[in-house]
Amino acid sequence: MELAVAVADADVVEIRGTPMTETLPTYCGATVHERQLDNGMRVLVAERHLDPVVAVMVWYGVGARHETGPEAGVSHFLEHMMFKGTAAYGKGAIDLETTVLGGSNNAFTTPDHTAYWFEFASDRWERALDLEADRMQGLLLDPEEFSAEKQVVLEELSMGLDDPWRALSRKVSEALFGDHPYARPVIGYRETLEPMTAEDMRDYYLRHYRPGNATLVVAGDVEPDAAFDAVAARFGAIENAAAGGSGSDPVLDVELGGEVRIETTWDDNASRLIVAYAGGAFGSDVDFTMDVVVTVLTSGKLSRLYRRLVIDEGLATSVSANNDARARGGGFWIYAEAVHGVDTARLEALIHEEVARLCAELVGEDEMVRARKLLAASEAFDSETVTDVAETLGEYATDLRWEDALDVEARRSAVSATSLKATCERLLRPDRRVVAWSRPAVEVTS
Repeated sequence: MELAVAVADADVVEIRGTPMTETLPTYCGATVHERQLDNGMRVLVAERHLDPVVAVMVWYGVGARHETGPEAGVSHFLEHMMFKGTAAYGKGAIDLETTVLGGSNNAFTTPDHTAYWFEFASDRWERALDLEADRMQGLLLDPEEFSAEKQVVLEELSMGLDDPWRALSRKVSEALFGDHPYARPVIGYRETLEPMTAEDMRDYYLRHYRPGNATLVVAGDVEPDAAFDAVAARFGAIENAAAGGSGSDPVLDVELGGEVRIETTWDDNASRLIVAYAGGAFGSDVDFTMDVVVTVLTSGKLSRLYRRLVIDEGLATSVSANNDARARGGGFWIYAEAVHGVDTARLEALIHEEVARLCAELVGEDEMVRARKLLAASEAFDSETVTDVAETLGEYATDLRWEDALDVEARRSAVSATSLKATCERLLRPDRRVVAWSRPAVEVTS
């Protein structure tokens, strides 16, 4: 059944299963069509004929927040194993075939979802469907391959723990998110990964890797009807097994009850600072507002924190911010690395001062205009390729609604100085922040 979507200036008349539309929605020059297979799998086709290229992405609505405590890290580990063989395609076959056909592929896991993508020339893109349909239902999870890949994941975990920013961020996440699954790192923990078995992973795979928990996006130089037929031919017969149990999935509700401070050390001469607050959910008004806040504070040499900390005061070698909006809530993060030997207390105080300004004063119109232009330019750049289009549509479809991707620029542009100030007053309070320092380790001599 093809679903009609009402958009501005479009008259839509829907007859059950057969909509009649004068105008279909478009995203970044791509006309978007939607259908759903009988087994529950949602399919989006974003038709854009600018280049003879097609991106195929399969999104599964499962990530680190869906894991139980003992399963921590299984989503990311499973992503690795999805390249390690089925009965039809052995270990390495997917990468080999992708290379032979002149394409590219990859995958990623987040707290909210796991996604797999291919990009091929438009005369061979359907091969991606064969590969994805096969591994949706036929993953081998060979015990020897499982054991070997576990060592790869454990080494990746160790490398992350050897990174000072990741180590500090992990402590901040635990303090900021508390008992929520977002506090756990996507890669998991050594104590959960080491005892994990191939059968543990198979149970997780069968629960979550099924058509009813998947969205497939085809973007690029395709004809919609032919693309839907090609998808149905590969995926239509796959059974949508019962979901079974899963980890907790609560909405994030953070109340710290006062500022939380973390002090740690690292074996180098750098002083690193993170200031973090609980933020908003992906696609919410808070999400779009905090995008503007990030831009005002740290985007470019004219931004407030960069200009003050790096250029004027010479206190920081770098400063940045991140609006980490997720499906159930998120965080707003500020990072700074101090110039060696400076007064780090002053560096922290100036960051708090600039955040307090956002809560107390309206941002000037010139800064608001600059922020809107920078965000619009970034959005255009991030949606340049068909893979970019598929990624944005797939993320919104999995974590929210794909139709909301059509309104991103308008919603960011609608953020006013008044609404920004009100949001900052509510969220960026001293009693809602985690302040974490990683300082040089002091060598004790006798």
